[in-house]
Amino acid sequence: MIDIILHITDREGTQHDVVAPTDMNMNIMEVIRSYELAPEGTIGICGGMAMCASCQCYIESEQTLPEMSDDEDAMLAEAFNTKDNSRLGCQIYLTEEIHGLTITLAPEE
Repeated sequence: MIDIILHITDREGTQHDVVAPTDMNMNIMEVIRSYELAPEGTIGICGGMAMCASCQCYIESEQTLPEMSDDEDAMLAEAFNTKDNSRLGCQIYLTEEIHGLTITLAPEE
């Protein structure tokens, strides 16, 4: 088992350095929910199906992430507050390659 560190800035602007396991098939949205970094019911509303964009985040560091799926791309095309570095947290799974990833949660729609 290898744990990684993620640097997550919540919607109030507070940065949290969290430890996340890579052996549980978790994604970033689930880490945010488990650490309660967003109010209940405001993130992961669709359960991680790339259908709501409530887990949209801005990637602030240079780790190589998996390529965006067509579903994720389509959801972000309809979402508010998107930027060039927007991704859905539910579509980024925890792997050793993203150790040190820095993200900022997008504002609520």
